[in-house]
Amino acid sequence: MNSESAIGVFDSGVGGVSVLRNMARLLPRERFIYYGDNLNAPYGTKSEEEIRTLAMHVADVLLASDIKALVVACNTATSAAIVQLREKLTIPVVGMEPALKPASQMRRNGKVIVLATPATLRQKKFLRLYELYGQNAVIRPCAGLMEFAEREELEGPGIEGYLRGCFEPYRNEQIDAVVLGCTHYVFMKKALSSVLPGVPLVDGNDGTARRLEFLLRERSLLREAGEGGITFMTSGNSEECIPLMERLFQLEI
Repeated sequence: MNSESAIGVFDSGVGGVSVLRNMARLLPRERFIYYGDNLNAPYGTKSEEEIRTLAMHVADVLLASDIKALVVACNTATSAAIVQLREKLTIPVVGMEPALKPASQMRRNGKVIVLATPATLRQKKFLRLYELYGQNAVIRPCAGLMEFAEREELEGPGIEGYLRGCFEPYRNEQIDAVVLGCTHYVFMKKALSSVLPGVPLVDGNDGTARRLEFLLRERSLLREAGEGGITFMTSGNSEECIPLMERLFQLEI
């Protein structure tokens, strides 16, 4: 492991590409290897033990490429496996956290709504975060929402209908912010803005990118020269998944 080594990034599917975009912009000289575990997606409806086993396997795959840091670009995998990954690995391990803290600072007299997978919302990590910053926040499990990103259905009547149903209980209430507690949801900002015009949408991607930069700098692992690059990998159908990852990476959000 040295500063020339790549940074490993993984998610259950294509959602973590949204985090990869932030990191590549912040650290343009770095080389990234992105792994989507599409074959086993979604993680959000699996048990904690299943998610942990999958995350450990993906980490082993990326470690075989001599990575210098690992980014768990998945809120669900972070909640279930980040402690075990940090115990196992000697390289920096960066995870995701639903952006409940910054969203709580936007609250006025209305509600903050947290969208996330069922698995993320039942983890102790999220429950601790909710105890600190969840005053007047509404937890909204969204089983099935990430699949819209996996099939590249990011706008239109299908996803907007799903989202309207999701927010129907709060139709007559003031919503001060919506927390995007899954990296897949970041790609749905246009659809969300159509359903909730003017409502701030908050995600943790920038915070994760800054944390990665800090840890690399702290350990003198930043790549100081040369051109960066990105390699996409998948456990699924590479002919379908990798072109989708490449399109999402270039997508205007």
